[in-house]
Amino acid sequence: MASPERRGSQPQSGRYGRAARASREQSPAAPGSDSLPRRGLAPEERGRPALNRWRGDTGRARQGQPPSPPAPEDSPGTIAIVGHSCPLYPRLLGRDCSGRTLQSADVVDTVAPWSRDAEGRSPVSRHQNNGPTCAPVQRALLALTIPLETLQAVKGRMLQAMRKGLSRQTHAQANVRMLPTYICSTPDGTEKGDILVVELCQSHVRTLWVTLLGDGNQSPQVTYKIFDMPGDIIQGKGEALFDFIAQCVRQFLAGISSPQHRLPLGFVFPFSCRQTQLDKAELISWSKGFSCSDVEGKDVVQLLQSAIKKQELHHVDVVALMNDTVGTMMTCSMRGEPCEVALIVGTGTNSCFMAEAQLVEMAEEISGQMCVNTEWGCFGDDGTLSDILTPYDQHVDQESSNPGEKRFEKLVGSLYLGEIVRHVLTALVAEKVLFTGRSVAILRTKDVLKTQQVLEIIDNEEGMAKARRVLEALGLQPSEQDCCRVQQICRAVVSRAAALCAAGLAAILSHMCQSRELERLAVNVGVDGELYRGYTRFGEILQSVTGLLAPECMATLLPSVDGTGQGAAVVTAVALRLAAQRREVDQLLAPLRLSRADLERVQALMRREMELGLGLESHANASVRMLPTYVRGTPDGTERGEFLALDLGGTNFRVLVVRVAQDGILMASEIYVIPTAVMQGTGEALFNHIIECIMDFQLKQDLMEQVLPLGFTFSFPCQQLGLDKAVLLSWTKGFSASGCVGQDVVQLLREAAQRKQHLGLKVVAVVNDTVGTMMSCGYDDPKCEIGLIVGTGTNACYMEEMRNVGTVEGEQGRMCINMEWGAFGDNGCLDDFFTDFDRLVDEKTINAGKQRFEKLISGMYLGEIVRHILLALVEKQLLFRGKPCPKLQTRDIFQTKFLSTIEIDGLALRQVRAILQDLELQASFEDSLLVQKVCQTVSLRAAQLCAAGLAAVVEKMRENRGLAQLAVTVGVDGTLYKMHPRFSQHLQQMLRDLAPNCTVTFLQSEDGSGKGAALVAAVACRGAEP
Repeated sequence: MASPERRGSQPQSGRYGRAARASREQSPAAPGSDSLPRRGLAPEERGRPALNRWRGDTGRARQGQPPSPPAPEDSPGTIAIVGHSCPLYPRLLGRDCSGRTLQSADVVDTVAPWSRDAEGRSPVSRHQNNGPTCAPVQRALLALTIPLETLQAVKGRMLQAMRKGLSRQTHAQANVRMLPTYICSTPDGTEKGDILVVELCQSHVRTLWVTLLGDGNQSPQVTYKIFDMPGDIIQGKGEALFDFIAQCVRQFLAGISSPQHRLPLGFVFPFSCRQTQLDKAELISWSKGFSCSDVEGKDVVQLLQSAIKKQELHHVDVVALMNDTVGTMMTCSMRGEPCEVALIVGTGTNSCFMAEAQLVEMAEEISGQMCVNTEWGCFGDDGTLSDILTPYDQHVDQESSNPGEKRFEKLVGSLYLGEIVRHVLTALVAEKVLFTGRSVAILRTKDVLKTQQVLEIIDNEEGMAKARRVLEALGLQPSEQDCCRVQQICRAVVSRAAALCAAGLAAILSHMCQSRELERLAVNVGVDGELYRGYTRFGEILQSVTGLLAPECMATLLPSVDGTGQGAAVVTAVALRLAAQRREVDQLLAPLRLSRADLERVQALMRREMELGLGLESHANASVRMLPTYVRGTPDGTERGEFLALDLGGTNFRVLVVRVAQDGILMASEIYVIPTAVMQGTGEALFNHIIECIMDFQLKQDLMEQVLPLGFTFSFPCQQLGLDKAVLLSWTKGFSASGCVGQDVVQLLREAAQRKQHLGLKVVAVVNDTVGTMMSCGYDDPKCEIGLIVGTGTNACYMEEMRNVGTVEGEQGRMCINMEWGAFGDNGCLDDFFTDFDRLVDEKTINAGKQRFEKLISGMYLGEIVRHILLALVEKQLLFRGKPCPKLQTRDIFQTKFLSTIEIDGLALRQVRAILQDLELQASFEDSLLVQKVCQTVSLRAAQLCAAGLAAVVEKMRENRGLAQLAVTVGVDGTLYKMHPRFSQHLQQMLRDLAPNCTVTFLQSEDGSGKGAALVAAVACRGAEP
């Protein structure tokens, strides 16, 4: 690319230049910022601890530069905090602005109202001769002085206004608009490539070519050109404006011989817009003298893109739109540490910050962060600032082009400060304390005093001389006293602006601290604008007052370098980086994202395997076993009596007594431990121990004299041959008692009872937890004919027509079928749905190739699937910046419960980061968002696969019964279903889609293995009654 001419000075119209790469040096601190002179304090303040007085470095806010040197005594630059010892703004105590002694009648006292006595006298007025000459000056300065207590109130009102703007319900009425920008990330320093930037300015268009080198954005290469804009364009047709901008782009690219590959463009458009995407923004209203037709309410990005296409620049794509405030924040993020707040105090004022996305209700994002453009210039348009408005402010507002609007901006923006000073001077002239005997008609001319002149007047070194030159140029022939008083007025106006900005900034910082649930917040704040750049004291007041108003926050102020140019390039580069990352992530996760057609295929495969499992001849080859349970009915509400239940499924087991009465179910239970020696000893010892525990329980419950029916939940693999006959196929869960495998466990229990001479035992049913769940819920809802477990493992059961159960004789009625669907796919029918991550998980299990469906769904495996995906993302340098994560190599380190926590609605990403930090994973907000996305993908797939299996069940039941519409209830249990925040929602939604002719209600089970087993016994006894 041809290298245009390089310039070190400010760019001129039609000339090329290369912007400075180094950050602009800050102006030296004004004297007095780090030390408060003891002399000149009000008497009651002498001897107070320094903590109660303004210091330039409060310890809470700093400006990225060394502390200022101590001020000489009685320096006119001395500033104190209102609400503590003395006023926020400058005052003279017996000396003029050059340090010379004044007569007592000329002393100016600007002590704030809070420190005046009951008669309204200030501490100074009690010790100085306060003659009529200076009283009006004192009143004017006091009117421009805002006590700290009032600044705290302003901060509180700003916070309220911000919350109003963030809320969808109140946004339309909000003055602080809190507009989402759809910028969800700050730079990470890896951004690189060529970026084209177009900036629409007041009187010109600036085009830039920015090359980022991926070096932490420390040395971007910038080439620019400025094009003067014809005066009639800004009030002409919108099409003409955007055509002119596109022509500037074409000329600029022609001048630098740009390559023809795709070129991303960032558009700086400094007007209020309603953004719905980073590259989609409707203009709300013009300002700053622009009034082009046919633009308001339209997408300005599309208008520019269309104009660019007219110029046949088909390789240029508008990627991002932003304003100068956002650009400032992004520029200041280029120095190693992220910048999350920006503040503009120039012609106008505005701010932006990185908010928690779930609080930005006008945007669709629910996780992560999003930059919010506050548009705080309109703060106070509803009258909330009326108590701090002076008559001078009211005059400025009335003479403006938009009376009653932009009230905060009119107190702060440099467009208005010169006018405020002019009105103060006009009032003092009327009271004959300024320019006595001289012609002052010039002061009645609007805009005769510019803010730039005000900033020059308050300069410590040259201010008095500049004041004289400015006033003499206006024909006012000022005295030395006039110059000094004008300087004090100028300082008061600018200092008030700084303090108000500080109140707004403090509101933002406190909001960030509160929304992130932090005790302390440390944050970088990018600042730009002529007031901040042109008056060192402005920054000192801004940082110090912010520190006092938000003591829980430490803000480092960073001066921006070309926020509109380089900042826009960085915004665009970040957007491109995130888009490229999303593409890679989506490609990696694509195999786990199932289409409607995929799920319909799984449903059809499940239906086929169910039919095979029910068939007498095909049963042996089916992956879904479809085991008969010999449970022939569900509770109908007529069950009555007392029943025992035994729940054996691990090292602990429970014995329960369940009383079923007309008014409900009452239960009592006790947990017993099975010693390891018993678990691994003989079967005789094991069942003897169980009987001893049952007898102990019956004794405690005074049941020894009763013979109660018992339901036995036995959660080990069994072949059931009858309701009370189940042959143990194998031990699991650490059990290895001899002499049990191949035996009927109910018979083993009965034999142990005989050995112990316990004749009051009547085992009527043996069930698994899935059937128990269905029966438990069936007592509360007679329509419950399906049981579902989705926890550590997964299974389902349902009531099948006896005529379809080929493995059991009989044609009449129904029988509950234990599907054992966790093994669905063990015959290879689900191989197309297994991803590389699933295979990695399966290979490391103790039953590789078995329980394939369960390994896609259940809680035992989802955390491992996520862990393998995260490792792949790290390897591709899409996560944790590609840094090795030794802890993540540990099997089962990422537990499924983490998925449930990470996916909680509204969970701030800081909490996701905390979970990852516990795993020794140092995650950025972007990393946390990506981990959350992976968890959501894995759990969504699990819920959808479960829905596909359940859809096969309910559709089969509907067809069995010849119904057009089936209404059925599913009793459901399991920690994944109950504890995961979205699993049940996703499952039910997909089931509705896949089985539209079935109305399915889900009822969570309470104690399916205990109460359910007793109810199986109760139903069995009900059926046995004559």
